[in-house]
Amino acid sequence: MTTFCQLRELRLEGNFLHRLPNEVSTLQHLKAIDLSRNQFHDFPEQLTTLPALETINLEENEIVDVPVEKLAAMPALRSVNLRFNPLNAEVRVIAPPLIKFDMLMSPEGARAPPR
Repeated sequence: MTTFCQLRELRLEGNFLHRLPNEVSTLQHLKAIDLSRNQFHDFPEQLTTLPALETINLEENEIVDVPVEKLAAMPALRSVNLRFNPLNAEVRVIAPPLIKFDMLMSPEGARAPPR
């Protein structure tokens, strides 16, 4: 991954991924990442170290907790898609007043449509 240090967009949706390699943090020019329809149980915190990242798509994973404070500190972040994740109630309550970007969440208990 370090070979692609100028990468601007990374699309890894639907690949049964459950974690990202630490080398993702070397992608300092990355603006958008699509990790939807994978098997993440934990929010990939390496993403919070990327200064140019504007868009994170984690729709349809198994994420319960989100590092809201770290996301709020990301200078370029504009959108985080967490629809169809079993987010805990704390994230739903704490996130909105702290963040300056769009955080997309499904209603509590919503399920993704069958594929």
